[in-house]
Amino acid sequence: MKIPLARIAHTRSGDKGDIANIGVIAWQPQYYPILLREVTPERVKAFFGEMVAGGVDRFQLPNLGALNLLLHHGLGGGGTVSLRTDAQGKTLGAALLAMEIEVDERELTD
Repeated sequence: MKIPLARIAHTRSGDKGDIANIGVIAWQPQYYPILLREVTPERVKAFFGEMVAGGVDRFQLPNLGALNLLLHHGLGGGGTVSLRTDAQGKTLGAALLAMEIEVDERELTD
């Protein structure tokens, strides 16, 4: 079944120059394998579409049950030169929580 990422994770986001950073943290340890499977660099880039002009790097933090995503050229040049409403990337994490992921009902233990 499809669910929004928000059902199993929360996020924190920010920026450095023209690179947005999104931390995706599983609500429960058993959800971390779902993050690994569903929140891939390819899917994140596709979700944001043309908004992210560069690549997406993903770093795994298993001890925290989290992923760290770097979205290169994802801020229209960065805070001082971008014409975007959110040139600092503060809302990108919240936006990513709307991404639909595929889970088996048995994987959820709300």
